[in-house]
Amino acid sequence: MLLKDRVMLITNVEKFAGHGTTEVALSQGATVLAHDPSFEAPSARHKYESQFPGAHALAATDPATMVELALKRYGHIDALVNNDAFPALRAPLAEARLEDYRAALEAMAVAPFHLVQLVAPSMRKRKSGRIVFVSSAAPLRGIANYAPYASARAAANGLVNSLARELGRDGITVNAVGSNYVENPDYFPPALLANKEAMAKMTAQIPLGRLGKSAELGATVCFLCSDGAGFITGHVLPHAGGWA
Repeated sequence: MLLKDRVMLITNVEKFAGHGTTEVALSQGATVLAHDPSFEAPSARHKYESQFPGAHALAATDPATMVELALKRYGHIDALVNNDAFPALRAPLAEARLEDYRAALEAMAVAPFHLVQLVAPSMRKRKSGRIVFVSSAAPLRGIANYAPYASARAAANGLVNSLARELGRDGITVNAVGSNYVENPDYFPPALLANKEAMAKMTAQIPLGRLGKSAELGATVCFLCSDGAGFITGHVLPHAGGWA
């Protein structure tokens, strides 16, 4: 079991790669601590824990409180998975709104950076840790009319290189999964998946000729949290079926 006895903190777990990563992490023996804004409601926490027996939904949503409680209860955090989802808004240059761009940067670069600030000190003390950004392959190729989204993801990818160099001496690896064309309700809702014409046009751009599966993305994230990835850091791993 690749993640046996590892304590993993996964953010925004009801979005993007959250469910797939939870499922794979539990199957590999990890202790999963799950954050989501919806978990302020006890019913949302209960629903998640019922769906993923053994996972722990955190009631705290404030980043500092969440990390403090996690460390108090478990003593350490072995891996932080910054799973940040934000709408990929179509925004041609002449129509793009600066407030949307700022919100994208906040959600996909500022917020995860802040969490690294909060988690890194305890990892440094233990001389061990894994930090994974669930990001996007979009910056690796660029997408016309999506500059705000792609550049906000690029900011997260850029953090990886610098943080890996800063934290490496303390035994902490920092990587990102550059995802695209992976089934998830945020970017590929059921209505889109049911549109045969749109899907045929989309999959024609993917060398593997299909969308990725949630479990495949989760397995890639979990690999970067495992001992097997102990000598990989500062890397943005494309996970897009050959598109990037």
